[in-house]
Amino acid sequence: MTTASTMLMPTAVARPLSQTLTIYWKEVKCEFLTRLRLRAYSLATIGFPVMFYVLFGLVLNSKDAAIGSTHFATYLIATYGTFGVMGASLFGTAGGLAAERGLGWLQVKRASPMPPFAYFAAKVAMSVIFSAIVVLLLFTLGVTLGGVHLSPAETIKLLGTLVLGSLPFCALGLAIGYFAGPNSAVAIINLIYLPLSFCSGLWVPLTFLPNLLQKFAHVLPPYHLSQLALGIVGGGQHESNWIHWEVLIGFTLICLGVARIGFQRDEGKMYG
Repeated sequence: MTTASTMLMPTAVARPLSQTLTIYWKEVKCEFLTRLRLRAYSLATIGFPVMFYVLFGLVLNSKDAAIGSTHFATYLIATYGTFGVMGASLFGTAGGLAAERGLGWLQVKRASPMPPFAYFAAKVAMSVIFSAIVVLLLFTLGVTLGGVHLSPAETIKLLGTLVLGSLPFCALGLAIGYFAGPNSAVAIINLIYLPLSFCSGLWVPLTFLPNLLQKFAHVLPPYHLSQLALGIVGGGQHESNWIHWEVLIGFTLICLGVARIGFQRDEGKMYG
């Protein structure tokens, strides 16, 4: 092993739990502030779902519009909420990871005594925070301008479902980030993110899509998250929630496995 590679190897450090938690907290804080100040990320991930909701849920539809028995503005909180958490998760993890791999920042992190998992935990936590911000903004607009009426229990359950549902897309983002280049990551994310959103019925209600797409949607993770959210507000397909959670959990594990392969590949390139 060369001297350079030896210097880059992580140093095992024994530290109290309180210090470890402090490191995790500071890493999350720095990651959040970095993304908040990066307008290409913060404005886009928050602005696009909010803009679409205002346009299609509030401006172009009356307060009496409904899909089945579900108020249209309420229905769109579930679908655009899913759209929002997908964007925050994919661009937050995949975009950041691919860019920092290209800059060699992962090597710097690897050489430091910081817990290795803190870097990835910070990216996931940051994505979850932005996901929660998007959903809360949609709630606020729906209640104040769209005539949305949800009980406190429904609101908490819907918020928790959408925020928890961001984790599978964080896992997908980690997988993309380890295999996409820093210049191609954004294009690859959009090639995955936008078609998945449309085919899952997030932009246009699923019943308005062709029959072929309606059947195809059942294999797409965003469909299952949106159905969990719609089930809370009474607008789902009345399928078992366990099926949706099983698909999302399985998808998460597959993506984490792919990300693990990418991580090991990078480790082999750097350290042999």
